[in-house]
Amino acid sequence: MPMTPPRPSRFGTPPSLDDIERIARRALQSLPTRFRRAVGDVAVRVEDLADDGVAADLGLESAWDLTGLYHGTPLTERSVSAPPRTPDLVFLYRLPILSEWVETGEDLERLVASVLIHEIGHHFGFSDADIEALEREAE
Repeated sequence: MPMTPPRPSRFGTPPSLDDIERIARRALQSLPTRFRRAVGDVAVRVEDLADDGVAADLGLESAWDLTGLYHGTPLTERSVSAPPRTPDLVFLYRLPILSEWVETGEDLERLVASVLIHEIGHHFGFSDADIEALEREAE
């Protein structure tokens, strides 16, 4: 009796760290030129999950509650007389993003872009209302 091949799963392979990074790069390029230029040398780093220490520092119960994080000094808080600072980083956390993607059915590219834009908004020192306006403009 011939063996029946397994039925394909309705889910494919989850997007990798590299896949999420490619989506983030495209989202960065979709920002209005004035913002894209001002982002400057902010690095984007994709990791599976924030460590528990980061989550605890932010008052979160779990690292699964954190889809992204800005680490740096917002432009609105910088001073020419300040000592040298560490590079600005935006972290995107793949597993919580994928979890939200599955739970909400949101388009993955749109979701990654939303998290990225929110974190870049913190780099600019924007309020949540400013960040929402930037997200709408990027669409």
